[in-house]
Amino acid sequence: MVYKHGYFYIFLFLVSVLGAPGLNAQKKFTIVLDAGHGGKDNGAESNYSDLGTLREKDITLEVTMLVGKMLEKDKDNQVIYTRKTDIYSSLGERTDLANKSKADLFISIHCNSASNSSAYGTETFVQGPNQNSTNLEVAKRENEVIFFDENDRVRFSNYQPSSSESLIALKLQQQKYLEKSLTMGSLLENNFVNKLKIFSRGVKQKDLHVLRMNAMPSVLVEIGFISNYEDAHRIGSPSGQKDVAENIYNAILDYKKYYNRNSKSQATQEKLQKTNEASLKTTARILLTTSPIKYFDNDPALKGLNNITIIKEGVYYKYYYGTTNYASVRDENMKTAKNAGFRSAYPVNFTPNQKLSSGYYTLEITISMDKLPKNSYILKTFPDVEEEKIKNMYYYTYGRVGTLEEALALQKKFMDKGIKNTVIQRKP
Repeated sequence: MVYKHGYFYIFLFLVSVLGAPGLNAQKKFTIVLDAGHGGKDNGAESNYSDLGTLREKDITLEVTMLVGKMLEKDKDNQVIYTRKTDIYSSLGERTDLANKSKADLFISIHCNSASNSSAYGTETFVQGPNQNSTNLEVAKRENEVIFFDENDRVRFSNYQPSSSESLIALKLQQQKYLEKSLTMGSLLENNFVNKLKIFSRGVKQKDLHVLRMNAMPSVLVEIGFISNYEDAHRIGSPSGQKDVAENIYNAILDYKKYYNRNSKSQATQEKLQKTNEASLKTTARILLTTSPIKYFDNDPALKGLNNITIIKEGVYYKYYYGTTNYASVRDENMKTAKNAGFRSAYPVNFTPNQKLSSGYYTLEITISMDKLPKNSYILKTFPDVEEEKIKNMYYYTYGRVGTLEEALALQKKFMDKGIKNTVIQRKP
């Protein structure tokens, strides 16, 4: 399938804001809205006898302005547009604008197109490491747009868009933004399905040249195929554009709630330090879910929540959210978990420094189909890592301790050396 739109816009508007304070009166929630294409760049085009000529740059501008007007009704929002008229901005100009905005979220709005007119539906793209042959060809084609402008040719003179090696080298440098980007993408696509009853092609990941500048949660949403008659009727009509804009607007509102979740628990904890609330004798964690699948920190299954403790028992991984010895924070964490979609979540109390009556804790470092070479970073850094082969899989563990606190200390020891996604395992 051949796509004819500019995926590369998704990550042009990049500023260092993640980790900044949460939503408050001093800092507005800043959204960068990008109407894809513009000016001499029409984007995708299709001609229909009853609709005339539809151009992507016109549709994206209409939808973008509708979304912006809705957002601007809330004084806590600040909306920054990459364009409000039919103009073309170079990659460098768009990037420079966004770098000054210190935005909390970037959304690029596009129309999809395919050589096969039967292709239809919405899809959202986020940064990611996919490197299959189709993605590589798309990335080559879209990255060539950086040479559309003379200034961009100078700025990216060392980049060769036809080189597979260049593209493969474009790995994520700021993984922390992927988590929030995936959350925003899921909110968009879920709304398209549940509220507009539109077929969703899902949230996908692409590696593109401009990811090297990514420093904010970013998504590129394809609102429909301009090459498909039914999609074109929807996105080409004022009523359809209004529906799509409202969907994007509602997804942003949902994201704002998510954005404030992870800072709320910490803020509540700090507030309690200044009050007289008595602390509990136990440590409360919220059990979100139990699964045979090991999820990594940025997995959409965790609904964007951080501060997750994973404890493996047998073949199941238990995912706990938050850690507190205050009842009010525990209750707030429960509310956060429920709002994130974990309806069956419940609190579990842990007695600090309590030794296991039987068995021990160990650290599951990694599981691999292939045996780790002796010169691997893990084995060179921690030569005491134990290896066990079970049913053609190699399991690597470290240490034997009696308390959860000791196991957490072991985990931090590995994190300090750059080894992430280890799991605390309780062994009988």
